[in-house]
Amino acid sequence: MNRLVLALALGTVAIANTILSASAATTPCETSLKDLRAAEATAKLSDTDKTKVSELETKGIERCNADDDKRADDFFAQAMKILGK
Repeated sequence: MNRLVLALALGTVAIANTILSASAATTPCETSLKDLRAAEATAKLSDTDKTKVSELETKGIERCNADDDKRADDFFAQAMKILGK
């Protein structure tokens, strides 16, 4: 009986951790892209920085389209740093 209770408790903890990890992992890449584009609209950048931001945005969109939100958000975050956000 004790083993059954322990197994059920461990299973419940494992499922809860999986759910919490998935929900807290990243922001949806579509939201990050929207924020990046809003920041780009008001930014005054050099041509070099515009190119870097554009490249990072393109890479982020590719990862977003591949349902890789974490890597997409990483690219968008790098672009935001260039924008000073």
